Amino acid sequence: MLSTDPLDAYIDAAAAVLGLPIDLAWKPAVRANLDVSLKMARMVQEFPLPDEIEPASIYET
Repeated sequence: MLSTDPLDAYIDAAAAVLGLPIDLAWKPAVRANLDVSLKMARMVQEFPLPDEIEPASIYET
């Protein structure tokens, strides 16, 4: 059954496209994980950067 909630609908559609069955018992955990990931992505996207900033060319640990 497809949900009318956009995030649940996305999970259903992505799982269908990937052929990945998601047990209904796991769906709340999948949704919670995706919700946190989207919130973190939104924080990064909204962080103001000056126009003259350049990406680092070398990443080292």
